Amino acid sequence: MGEGASSLFPNYGRYGLTFVKGEGSRLWDDTGKEYLDLMCGLAVTNLGHAPKQVSERLKEQVDTLWHTSNLFHIPNQQRLAELLTDNSCADAVFFCNSGAEANEAAIKLVRRYFQKIVGKPEQYEIITFDQSFHGRTLATLTATGQDKVKDGFAPLPDGFVYAPYNDATALERVIGPKTCAIMLEMVQGEGGVNRAEPAFVKRVAELCEQHGLLLIVDEIQTGIARTGKLFAYEHYGIEPDIFTLAKGLGSGMPIGAMLGKEKLREAFSAGSHGSTFGGNYLSTAAGIATMETILGDKLSERAQELGTYIVSTLQQKLAGNPLVKEVRGLGLLIGIECTQPVADPITALQEKAVLVVSAGPNVIRLAPSLLIAKEDLDSGLDVICSVLSKQSAAAV
Repeated sequence: MGEGASSLFPNYGRYGLTFVKGEGSRLWDDTGKEYLDLMCGLAVTNLGHAPKQVSERLKEQVDTLWHTSNLFHIPNQQRLAELLTDNSCADAVFFCNSGAEANEAAIKLVRRYFQKIVGKPEQYEIITFDQSFHGRTLATLTATGQDKVKDGFAPLPDGFVYAPYNDATALERVIGPKTCAIMLEMVQGEGGVNRAEPAFVKRVAELCEQHGLLLIVDEIQTGIARTGKLFAYEHYGIEPDIFTLAKGLGSGMPIGAMLGKEKLREAFSAGSHGSTFGGNYLSTAAGIATMETILGDKLSERAQELGTYIVSTLQQKLAGNPLVKEVRGLGLLIGIECTQPVADPITALQEKAVLVVSAGPNVIRLAPSLLIAKEDLDSGLDVICSVLSKQSAAAV
Protein backbone atom coordinates (compact mmCIF):
# COMPACT_ATOMS: atom_id res chain seq x y z
CA MET A 1 0.00 0.00 0.00
CA GLY A 2 1.43 3.35 -1.04
CA GLU A 3 1.79 6.29 1.28
CA GLY A 4 -1.57 7.89 1.99
CA ALA A 5 -3.53 5.07 0.32
CA SER A 6 -5.54 4.46 3.51
CA SER A 7 -7.01 7.97 3.14
CA LEU A 8 -8.66 7.03 -0.17
CA PHE A 9 -11.83 5.11 -0.88
CA PRO A 10 -10.88 1.67 -2.26
CA ASN A 11 -13.04 2.05 -5.39
CA TYR A 12 -10.12 1.57 -7.80
CA GLY A 13 -8.40 -1.75 -8.36
CA ARG A 14 -4.97 -0.26 -8.83
CA TYR A 15 -1.85 -1.96 -10.16
CA GLY A 16 1.22 -1.83 -7.93
CA LEU A 17 2.87 0.93 -9.97
CA THR A 18 3.47 4.61 -9.27
CA PHE A 19 4.56 6.82 -12.17
CA VAL A 20 6.45 10.04 -11.60
CA LYS A 21 7.42 11.20 -15.10
CA GLY A 22 6.15 10.94 -18.65
CA GLU A 23 7.42 11.99 -22.05
CA GLY A 24 5.98 10.95 -25.39
CA SER A 25 5.22 7.23 -25.26
CA ARG A 26 7.42 6.68 -22.20
CA LEU A 27 6.60 6.58 -18.47
CA TRP A 28 9.00 6.22 -15.52
CA ASP A 29 8.00 4.79 -12.16
CA ASP A 30 9.23 5.81 -8.71
CA THR A 31 12.11 3.32 -8.94
CA GLY A 32 13.35 4.81 -12.20
CA LYS A 33 12.13 1.95 -14.39
CA GLU A 34 11.10 3.00 -17.90
CA TYR A 35 7.90 1.73 -19.56
CA LEU A 36 6.46 1.83 -23.07
CA ASP A 37 2.91 3.16 -22.79
CA LEU A 38 0.44 1.54 -25.20
CA MET A 39 -2.69 2.55 -23.26
CA CYS A 40 -2.31 6.36 -22.98
CA GLY A 41 -4.21 6.71 -19.72
CA LEU A 42 -7.26 4.97 -21.25
CA ALA A 43 -7.02 6.65 -24.67
CA VAL A 44 -6.53 10.11 -23.16
CA THR A 45 -2.99 11.23 -23.98
CA ASN A 46 -3.41 11.03 -27.75
CA LEU A 47 -0.33 13.21 -28.29
CA GLY A 48 1.73 11.30 -25.72
CA HIS A 49 2.75 12.48 -22.28
CA ALA A 50 3.48 16.18 -21.69
CA PRO A 51 3.40 17.16 -25.39
CA LYS A 52 5.37 20.35 -25.94
CA GLN A 53 2.65 22.09 -27.95
CA VAL A 54 0.10 21.66 -25.16
CA SER A 55 2.58 22.29 -22.36
CA GLU A 56 3.61 25.65 -23.79
CA ARG A 57 -0.01 26.76 -24.20
CA LEU A 58 -0.81 25.72 -20.63
CA LYS A 59 2.21 27.50 -19.17
CA GLU A 60 1.19 30.69 -20.93
CA GLN A 61 -2.37 30.37 -19.63
CA VAL A 62 -1.30 29.50 -16.08
CA ASP A 63 0.54 32.81 -15.86
CA THR A 64 -2.44 34.75 -17.23
CA LEU A 65 -5.83 33.60 -15.94
CA TRP A 66 -7.32 30.37 -14.55
CA HIS A 67 -11.00 30.85 -13.79
CA THR A 68 -13.78 33.41 -14.01
CA SER A 69 -16.90 31.15 -14.27
CA ASN A 70 -19.35 30.84 -17.15
CA LEU A 71 -21.09 34.04 -16.09
CA PHE A 72 -18.56 35.75 -18.35
CA HIS A 73 -17.30 35.23 -21.90
CA ILE A 74 -14.27 32.93 -22.18
CA PRO A 75 -12.42 33.47 -25.49
CA ASN A 76 -10.74 30.06 -25.32
CA GLN A 77 -14.17 28.41 -25.30
CA GLN A 78 -15.19 30.17 -28.48
CA ARG A 79 -11.94 29.28 -30.24
CA LEU A 80 -12.13 25.60 -29.27
CA ALA A 81 -15.83 25.44 -30.18
CA GLU A 82 -15.00 26.84 -33.62
CA LEU A 83 -12.27 24.26 -34.13
CA LEU A 84 -14.76 21.52 -33.28
CA THR A 85 -17.74 22.77 -35.28
CA ASP A 86 -15.65 23.79 -38.31
CA ASN A 87 -14.37 20.22 -38.51
CA SER A 88 -17.58 18.31 -37.75
CA CYS A 89 -21.30 18.19 -38.51
CA ALA A 90 -22.15 20.06 -35.28
CA ASP A 91 -23.21 23.68 -34.87
CA ALA A 92 -23.03 24.25 -31.11
CA VAL A 93 -20.89 23.03 -28.20
CA PHE A 94 -21.37 22.70 -24.44
CA PHE A 95 -18.18 22.24 -22.40
CA CYS A 96 -17.91 20.25 -19.18
CA ASN A 97 -15.25 18.30 -17.28
CA SER A 98 -15.57 14.63 -18.27
CA GLY A 99 -17.11 12.08 -20.59
CA ALA A 100 -19.82 11.16 -18.12
CA GLU A 101 -20.84 14.81 -17.86
CA ALA A 102 -20.85 15.14 -21.65
CA ASN A 103 -23.17 12.15 -21.95
CA GLU A 104 -25.31 13.46 -19.09
CA ALA A 105 -25.63 16.72 -21.00
CA ALA A 106 -26.66 14.82 -24.12
CA ILE A 107 -29.36 12.95 -22.19
CA LYS A 108 -30.67 16.19 -20.69
CA LEU A 109 -30.61 17.98 -24.05
CA VAL A 110 -32.64 15.23 -25.73
CA ARG A 111 -35.28 15.22 -23.02
CA ARG A 112 -35.54 19.00 -22.93
CA TYR A 113 -35.75 19.20 -26.74
CA PHE A 114 -38.71 16.86 -26.82
CA GLN A 115 -40.42 18.60 -23.92
CA LYS A 116 -39.80 22.26 -24.75
CA ILE A 117 -39.31 22.34 -28.53
CA VAL A 118 -41.16 19.32 -29.93
CA GLY A 119 -43.89 19.44 -27.30
CA LYS A 120 -43.90 15.69 -26.63
CA PRO A 121 -42.88 15.17 -23.00
CA GLU A 122 -44.09 11.56 -23.18
CA GLN A 123 -41.09 10.79 -25.45
CA TYR A 124 -38.16 10.49 -23.05
CA GLU A 125 -36.73 6.97 -23.47
CA ILE A 126 -33.27 6.49 -24.97
CA ILE A 127 -32.24 3.18 -26.53
CA THR A 128 -28.68 2.08 -25.81
CA PHE A 129 -26.87 -1.19 -26.46
CA ASP A 130 -25.62 -4.26 -24.65
CA GLN A 131 -21.95 -3.99 -23.61
CA SER A 132 -21.98 -0.21 -24.07
CA PHE A 133 -20.31 2.13 -21.59
CA HIS A 134 -21.47 5.72 -21.15
CA GLY A 135 -20.26 6.83 -17.71
CA ARG A 136 -20.61 6.60 -13.94
CA THR A 137 -23.27 9.15 -13.03
CA LEU A 138 -26.65 7.65 -12.13
CA ALA A 139 -28.06 8.46 -15.56
CA THR A 140 -25.03 7.40 -17.59
CA LEU A 141 -24.43 4.17 -15.69
CA THR A 142 -28.10 3.37 -16.27
CA ALA A 143 -27.57 4.10 -19.97
CA THR A 144 -24.61 1.69 -19.92
CA GLY A 145 -25.43 -1.80 -21.16
CA GLN A 146 -23.35 -3.60 -18.53
CA ASP A 147 -24.87 -4.79 -15.25
CA LYS A 148 -21.57 -4.72 -13.34
CA VAL A 149 -21.47 -0.91 -13.22
CA LYS A 150 -25.01 -0.76 -11.77
CA ASP A 151 -24.45 -3.09 -8.84
CA GLY A 152 -25.52 -1.49 -5.56
CA PHE A 153 -26.91 1.74 -7.04
CA ALA A 154 -30.62 0.92 -7.28
CA PRO A 155 -33.13 2.41 -7.73
CA LEU A 156 -31.92 3.51 -11.13
CA PRO A 157 -33.61 6.31 -13.09
CA ASP A 158 -36.28 5.48 -15.65
CA GLY A 159 -35.89 6.21 -19.34
CA PHE A 160 -33.45 3.70 -20.84
CA VAL A 161 -34.10 0.67 -23.03
CA TYR A 162 -31.45 -1.78 -24.27
CA ALA A 163 -30.93 -3.65 -27.52
CA PRO A 164 -28.27 -6.07 -28.81
CA TYR A 165 -25.37 -4.35 -30.58
CA ASN A 166 -25.24 -4.78 -34.36
CA ASP A 167 -28.77 -6.24 -34.45
CA ALA A 168 -31.04 -3.90 -36.43
CA THR A 169 -34.05 -6.24 -36.25
CA ALA A 170 -33.91 -6.36 -32.45
CA LEU A 171 -33.49 -2.58 -32.36
CA GLU A 172 -36.64 -2.05 -34.42
CA ARG A 173 -38.61 -4.18 -31.96
CA VAL A 174 -37.80 -1.96 -28.95
CA ILE A 175 -38.62 1.38 -30.60
CA GLY A 176 -41.91 2.53 -29.08
CA PRO A 177 -44.10 5.58 -28.47
CA LYS A 178 -41.84 6.74 -25.60
CA THR A 179 -38.60 6.56 -27.61
CA CYS A 180 -36.86 9.87 -28.24
CA ALA A 181 -33.29 8.88 -29.17
CA ILE A 182 -30.81 6.13 -29.93
CA MET A 183 -27.35 6.35 -28.35
CA LEU A 184 -24.41 4.26 -29.52
CA GLU A 185 -20.65 3.95 -29.72
CA MET A 186 -19.06 3.32 -33.10
CA VAL A 187 -16.50 1.20 -31.28
CA GLN A 188 -17.36 -0.17 -27.84
CA GLY A 189 -14.07 0.53 -26.11
CA GLU A 190 -14.87 -0.66 -22.60
CA GLY A 191 -17.18 -3.36 -23.93
CA GLY A 192 -14.46 -5.28 -25.79
CA VAL A 193 -13.35 -3.10 -28.74
CA ASN A 194 -16.43 -4.14 -30.71
CA ARG A 195 -16.91 -2.19 -33.94
CA ALA A 196 -20.34 -1.22 -35.24
CA GLU A 197 -21.09 -2.81 -38.59
CA PRO A 198 -21.68 -0.28 -41.41
CA ALA A 199 -25.05 -1.78 -42.40
CA PHE A 200 -26.19 -1.58 -38.78
CA VAL A 201 -25.20 2.07 -38.41
CA LYS A 202 -26.93 2.91 -41.68
CA ARG A 203 -30.11 1.26 -40.43
CA VAL A 204 -29.88 3.09 -37.09
CA ALA A 205 -29.74 6.40 -38.94
CA GLU A 206 -32.69 5.36 -41.13
CA LEU A 207 -34.77 4.39 -38.10
CA CYS A 208 -34.04 7.72 -36.43
CA GLU A 209 -35.20 9.53 -39.55
CA GLN A 210 -38.25 7.30 -39.94
CA HIS A 211 -39.44 7.69 -36.34
CA GLY A 212 -38.34 11.26 -35.70
CA LEU A 213 -35.70 10.23 -33.16
CA LEU A 214 -32.42 11.91 -32.31
CA LEU A 215 -29.17 10.06 -32.91
CA ILE A 216 -26.49 10.39 -30.21
CA VAL A 217 -22.99 9.07 -30.88
CA ASP A 218 -20.75 8.59 -27.85
CA GLU A 219 -17.26 9.57 -29.06
CA ILE A 220 -15.70 9.80 -25.59
CA GLN A 221 -13.06 7.19 -26.43
CA THR A 222 -13.18 7.19 -30.23
CA GLY A 223 -13.04 10.94 -30.84
CA ILE A 224 -10.08 13.22 -31.53
CA ALA A 225 -8.44 11.13 -34.30
CA ARG A 226 -8.21 7.91 -32.28
CA THR A 227 -9.90 5.74 -34.94
CA GLY A 228 -8.26 7.20 -38.05
CA LYS A 229 -10.84 9.94 -38.53
CA LEU A 230 -11.23 13.03 -36.37
CA PHE A 231 -14.54 11.53 -35.21
CA ALA A 232 -15.49 7.87 -35.63
CA TYR A 233 -18.94 8.63 -37.08
CA GLU A 234 -17.12 9.88 -40.21
CA HIS A 235 -16.24 6.28 -41.10
CA TYR A 236 -19.94 5.57 -41.61
CA GLY A 237 -21.20 8.42 -43.78
CA ILE A 238 -23.77 9.62 -41.25
CA GLU A 239 -24.30 12.80 -39.25
CA PRO A 240 -25.45 12.41 -35.64
CA ASP A 241 -27.71 15.01 -34.07
CA ILE A 242 -25.51 14.95 -30.98
CA PHE A 243 -22.07 13.55 -30.23
CA THR A 244 -19.92 13.65 -27.12
CA LEU A 245 -16.19 14.03 -26.51
CA ALA A 246 -13.74 13.92 -23.61
CA LYS A 247 -10.61 11.74 -23.14
CA GLY A 248 -8.35 12.82 -26.02
CA LEU A 249 -9.64 16.37 -26.25
CA GLY A 250 -7.38 17.88 -23.59
CA SER A 251 -4.25 15.70 -23.71
CA GLY A 252 -4.80 14.76 -20.06
CA MET A 253 -6.43 17.96 -18.82
CA PRO A 254 -10.01 17.30 -17.63
CA ILE A 255 -12.44 18.42 -20.32
CA GLY A 256 -15.60 17.09 -21.96
CA ALA A 257 -17.83 18.43 -24.72
CA MET A 258 -21.33 17.79 -25.99
CA LEU A 259 -21.91 18.89 -29.59
CA GLY A 260 -25.23 19.24 -31.35
CA LYS A 261 -27.07 20.40 -34.44
CA GLU A 262 -28.54 23.89 -34.81
CA LYS A 263 -32.13 22.72 -34.22
CA LEU A 264 -31.18 21.76 -30.65
CA ARG A 265 -29.71 25.12 -29.66
CA GLU A 266 -32.89 26.61 -28.20
CA ALA A 267 -33.47 23.59 -25.95
CA PHE A 268 -30.46 24.63 -23.85
CA SER A 269 -31.67 28.15 -23.07
CA ALA A 270 -29.97 30.27 -20.41
CA GLY A 271 -30.08 28.60 -17.01
CA SER A 272 -31.19 25.19 -18.30
CA HIS A 273 -27.83 23.50 -17.77
CA GLY A 274 -24.38 24.47 -16.60
CA SER A 275 -21.00 23.60 -15.13
CA THR A 276 -18.85 25.64 -12.75
CA PHE A 277 -15.54 24.45 -14.13
CA GLY A 278 -16.66 23.38 -17.59
CA GLY A 279 -14.70 25.06 -20.39
CA ASN A 280 -12.37 26.94 -18.04
CA TYR A 281 -9.32 28.77 -19.37
CA LEU A 282 -6.85 25.96 -18.64
CA SER A 283 -8.79 23.02 -20.03
CA THR A 284 -9.78 24.89 -23.18
CA ALA A 285 -6.20 26.08 -23.72
CA ALA A 286 -5.16 22.43 -23.69
CA GLY A 287 -8.01 21.56 -26.03
CA ILE A 288 -7.04 24.26 -28.53
CA ALA A 289 -3.41 23.15 -28.62
CA THR A 290 -4.45 19.51 -28.95
CA MET A 291 -6.86 20.17 -31.81
CA GLU A 292 -4.47 22.46 -33.67
CA THR A 293 -1.73 19.83 -33.45
CA ILE A 294 -3.94 16.96 -34.60
CA LEU A 295 -5.35 18.95 -37.50
CA GLY A 296 -2.07 20.56 -38.50
CA ASP A 297 -0.03 17.37 -38.39
CA LYS A 298 -2.78 15.26 -40.03
CA LEU A 299 -2.68 12.75 -37.20
CA SER A 300 -5.97 11.12 -38.18
CA GLU A 301 -4.27 9.78 -41.29
CA ARG A 302 -1.31 8.56 -39.25
CA ALA A 303 -3.62 6.78 -36.81
CA GLN A 304 -5.32 5.02 -39.71
CA GLU A 305 -2.01 3.87 -41.20
CA LEU A 306 -0.53 2.70 -37.91
CA GLY A 307 -3.75 0.97 -36.87
CA THR A 308 -3.85 -1.04 -40.09
CA TYR A 309 -0.21 -1.95 -39.57
CA ILE A 310 -0.74 -3.07 -35.96
CA VAL A 311 -3.74 -5.27 -36.77
CA SER A 312 -2.04 -6.94 -39.73
CA THR A 313 1.20 -7.45 -37.78
CA LEU A 314 -0.57 -8.99 -34.79
CA GLN A 315 -2.76 -11.17 -36.97
CA GLN A 316 0.31 -12.51 -38.71
CA LYS A 317 2.45 -13.03 -35.62
CA LEU A 318 -0.34 -14.46 -33.48
CA ALA A 319 -1.74 -16.79 -36.15
CA GLY A 320 -1.95 -20.29 -34.74
CA ASN A 321 -1.80 -19.13 -31.10
CA PRO A 322 -4.69 -21.01 -29.44
CA LEU A 323 -4.96 -18.35 -26.74
CA VAL A 324 -5.86 -15.65 -29.30
CA LYS A 325 -9.38 -15.64 -30.73
CA GLU A 326 -9.33 -12.43 -32.79
CA VAL A 327 -7.45 -9.18 -33.40
CA ARG A 328 -9.74 -6.28 -34.31
CA GLY A 329 -10.03 -2.52 -34.10
CA LEU A 330 -10.32 0.79 -35.85
CA GLY A 331 -7.36 3.13 -36.17
CA LEU A 332 -5.36 3.13 -32.94
CA LEU A 333 -8.07 1.52 -30.82
CA ILE A 334 -7.31 -2.19 -31.04
CA GLY A 335 -8.43 -5.29 -29.18
CA ILE A 336 -6.82 -8.71 -28.87
CA GLU A 337 -9.60 -11.08 -27.83
CA CYS A 338 -8.37 -14.14 -25.98
CA THR A 339 -10.03 -17.41 -25.03
CA GLN A 340 -9.46 -16.79 -21.32
CA PRO A 341 -9.07 -13.82 -18.93
CA VAL A 342 -6.22 -11.46 -19.78
CA ALA A 343 -5.29 -10.29 -16.27
CA ASP A 344 -2.18 -12.50 -16.18
CA PRO A 345 -0.87 -11.45 -19.62
CA ILE A 346 -1.36 -7.78 -18.71
CA THR A 347 0.64 -8.26 -15.50
CA ALA A 348 3.33 -10.12 -17.42
CA LEU A 349 3.54 -7.24 -19.90
CA GLN A 350 3.92 -4.75 -17.05
CA GLU A 351 6.84 -6.82 -15.75
CA LYS A 352 8.40 -6.46 -19.20
CA ALA A 353 7.77 -2.70 -19.11
CA VAL A 354 4.90 -2.56 -21.62
CA LEU A 355 1.60 -1.03 -20.52
CA VAL A 356 -1.74 -2.16 -21.95
CA VAL A 357 -5.24 -2.38 -20.48
CA SER A 358 -8.19 -4.75 -20.66
CA ALA A 359 -11.52 -4.15 -22.41
CA GLY A 360 -13.70 -6.61 -20.59
CA PRO A 361 -12.28 -9.78 -19.01
CA ASN A 362 -10.93 -11.43 -22.16
CA VAL A 363 -9.70 -8.56 -24.34
CA ILE A 364 -6.35 -6.75 -24.29
CA ARG A 365 -6.84 -3.17 -25.45
CA LEU A 366 -4.16 -1.13 -27.21
CA ALA A 367 -4.54 2.64 -27.48
CA PRO A 368 -1.06 4.06 -28.17
CA SER A 369 -0.20 7.68 -28.81
CA LEU A 370 -0.96 8.97 -32.29
CA LEU A 371 2.67 10.11 -32.36
CA ILE A 372 4.30 6.85 -31.23
CA ALA A 373 7.53 6.10 -33.08
CA LYS A 374 7.39 3.12 -35.43
CA GLU A 375 10.36 1.44 -33.76
CA ASP A 376 8.70 1.76 -30.34
CA LEU A 377 5.54 0.25 -31.76
CA ASP A 378 7.44 -2.69 -33.25
CA SER A 379 9.22 -3.26 -29.97
CA GLY A 380 5.96 -3.27 -28.04
CA LEU A 381 4.25 -5.64 -30.47
CA ASP A 382 7.17 -8.06 -30.22
CA VAL A 383 6.84 -8.12 -26.43
CA ILE A 384 3.07 -8.64 -26.63
CA CYS A 385 3.45 -11.56 -29.03
CA SER A 386 6.19 -13.09 -26.89
CA VAL A 387 4.10 -12.85 -23.71
CA LEU A 388 1.01 -14.32 -25.38
CA SER A 389 3.12 -17.15 -26.78
CA LYS A 390 4.44 -18.00 -23.33
CA GLN A 391 0.97 -17.67 -21.78
CA SER A 392 -0.40 -20.04 -24.42
CA ALA A 393 2.35 -22.60 -23.79
CA ALA A 394 1.75 -22.40 -20.03
CA ALA A 395 -1.96 -23.03 -20.51
CA VAL A 396 -1.40 -26.31 -22.36
